[in-house]
Amino acid sequence: MRKHKKEEITMDISTTIKKFGLEQAFKYLYKDPEKNLLKMMDWADKFAGNEFISQRKIVREAMTDPNHPYYGYIRHIINDIDPHVMKTTAVNFFINAALVGWPKQNESRKKYGCNIPWTILLDPTSACNLHCTGCWAAEYGNKLNLTYDEIDDIIEQGKKLGVYLYIYTGGEPLVRKKDLIGLCEKHSDCIFLCFTNGTLIDEAFADEMLRVGNFVPAISLEGFETATDLRRGNGVFKKATSAMEILRKKKLFYGISSCYTSANFASITSEEFFDSLIDLGAYFIWYFHYMPVGNDASPELMPTPAQRKETYRRIRHYRATKPLFAMDFQNDAEYVGGCIAGGRRYFHINANGDIDPCVFIHYSDSNIREKTILEALQSPMMMAYHDNQPFNENMLRPCPMLENPEKLRDMVAGTDARSTDLQSPETVEHLCAKCDKYAKHWRPVADELWTNSRTNREKAD
Repeated sequence: MRKHKKEEITMDISTTIKKFGLEQAFKYLYKDPEKNLLKMMDWADKFAGNEFISQRKIVREAMTDPNHPYYGYIRHIINDIDPHVMKTTAVNFFINAALVGWPKQNESRKKYGCNIPWTILLDPTSACNLHCTGCWAAEYGNKLNLTYDEIDDIIEQGKKLGVYLYIYTGGEPLVRKKDLIGLCEKHSDCIFLCFTNGTLIDEAFADEMLRVGNFVPAISLEGFETATDLRRGNGVFKKATSAMEILRKKKLFYGISSCYTSANFASITSEEFFDSLIDLGAYFIWYFHYMPVGNDASPELMPTPAQRKETYRRIRHYRATKPLFAMDFQNDAEYVGGCIAGGRRYFHINANGDIDPCVFIHYSDSNIREKTILEALQSPMMMAYHDNQPFNENMLRPCPMLENPEKLRDMVAGTDARSTDLQSPETVEHLCAKCDKYAKHWRPVADELWTNSRTNREKAD
């Protein structure tokens, strides 16, 4: 028997043992959660070995310190999420996507000499039941779709590379409810996150989510009712919050997605808004910086340096003090080593099959209908990302478009990448020109924040 075959068998046995152990641990946990939480953590430490040491330390502190902001949050998860959903999410995320997937990805990176992602973003459809002002996805039109078989094949290819987390964007993915649930059933070893406007979530769909256990929605809000309805349409906020109430009642896992701009910054990053999400029962919020993508984009909506700095401060403050996990896609780059696009941690497949390096950067030299995922990751555009990451040593300036527009210009010019915007193709010069001034003004602010952050980390060490 060949050596690598023996290693695969050994890995499969180890994975099976870990999954069985976790399932038994959950049964044990629910008998007496308060008493058995730490025993559960001891089990995790045993099986994780040298992986994710710092993350596990943080979790252990949150479990044991009643004054820790996540002490109650952890108990909220245990008490208020359905046990089947909890177990399925834990096995698929912590075992498959992390303990199994991560080493497999690293092995593939070494073997193939290219980026291998941790997750894949894909648009099942460009169709949407809303017509939100300034939506970049709307630029693709509403008639494009990846077939069920195409999505299934993407997932099959991804799992061979160690990818067990898939994120749906759009369009509105829930236009394809039946197919998405079918994919959850077939790929019960994966976890699926879905960015959605929430208006199509009803009792019947929530019951399907409860049955499969591996589908997590992130509902988009622009702030409070007035701001959300202004962009998304009258009544959308109430429909979205009604969906959250259904999800809470069914004991399902869900979160929020919010984009901060120069116009909504004050409200969407306010303590009042953050606390309202806790009251709505959300388990996480994912903040995104406005990107001026598309010929019709509005550069004036990009946050000012002062607004972005304050967003950086507020989100870190909330994360350290409140029982709601917050992620800041742009300002948290220091925790992931800079830009994660181009397959380094993720890439994006649009509803036409085009493989973009980033959900916000629509220049590609590959299509899933013409190339395998591995071939696309080895394409000139993706390798340009691979060879140039990180794009800046200051992790608060991670993006090759927003903070380093000269980098994106060079990568597109040096490859055969073309615009994948099928309605109104945008030249890379047009896109980057909107970011030049922003990058210049953000740089000194970012440098100051980065210096202070690095100094604080050194003191902590």
